[in-house]
Amino acid sequence: MDSGIRTRLRRVIFGVETPSGRYFDVVLIFFILVSVILAMLETVEGIGRPGPLGLREARYETALRAAGWAFTTLFTVEYLLRLYCAERRAAYALSFFGIVDLLAVGPVYVGLLIPGGQYFVLVRVLRILRIFRVFGLAAYEQETRVMLAALRASLRRIAVFLLFVVTMVVMLGSLMYLIEGPKNGFRSIPLSIYWAIVTLTTVGYGDISPQTALGQGLAGVIMILGYSLIVVPTGFVSVAVAEAHRRNPAPDQSAPRDRRPCPSCSAAPGGPEAVYCMKCGTRLGPEDTRGAARR
Repeated sequence: MDSGIRTRLRRVIFGVETPSGRYFDVVLIFFILVSVILAMLETVEGIGRPGPLGLREARYETALRAAGWAFTTLFTVEYLLRLYCAERRAAYALSFFGIVDLLAVGPVYVGLLIPGGQYFVLVRVLRILRIFRVFGLAAYEQETRVMLAALRASLRRIAVFLLFVVTMVVMLGSLMYLIEGPKNGFRSIPLSIYWAIVTLTTVGYGDISPQTALGQGLAGVIMILGYSLIVVPTGFVSVAVAEAHRRNPAPDQSAPRDRRPCPSCSAAPGGPEAVYCMKCGTRLGPEDTRGAARR
């Protein structure tokens, strides 16, 4: 049976529906934002690191490094507390947020062995995804599931489309190498394929360009073809999203919400007529009951 301390910690750390849990997550998101900003400042010349040849002094290098270790220690303790109070520790450790929480502190310790590894702490920004739960944006979870289902349904068609594009750029790049040749900057087939990718995706760096009339004509065809190819994967995903919405319609917002856990002990609610929590005896409020509490 869970100890009282572990239950209270779980209510604060994982209890998004409780005031203490909501406050904890808001403070945590603030600390995450500050730590990410400080990690970025560590890479700025004159602030976190010296300038070229040491001409500019890193005025705040020591302070930023100390703050970074302070945040790392804080997030390490938070991660260990999450492991301690989680109902299923292995499930939390292997979940998306569990892995992100580990990656939020691990790179700093890796940086002690691998120079520069500490800058991977920018992965902490992923933890801000908790804001979807904190501020009651859980309605978007349904939309996220629909989008993921649509992407999975379109995966095979998108893979075939990408294979077609790869085949096309190899053929076009090889053809351009034969037309232009090394004298016009197309020094090899791989370099010509790189040019074909840049042109087909309408990026157009301009570092290599055809000089002959035939090459310029082929480049124009590739550019127009690039615009037409953009809409193909978009169509795949759009159709799959519509199909996913048809199979999993959004819940009716006017319908009564599911019963919430007990605000005191976070235990699962009892039957629809329950007025008190079966575990701790706390009286359930109007939002926690459907039947007797509203009568």
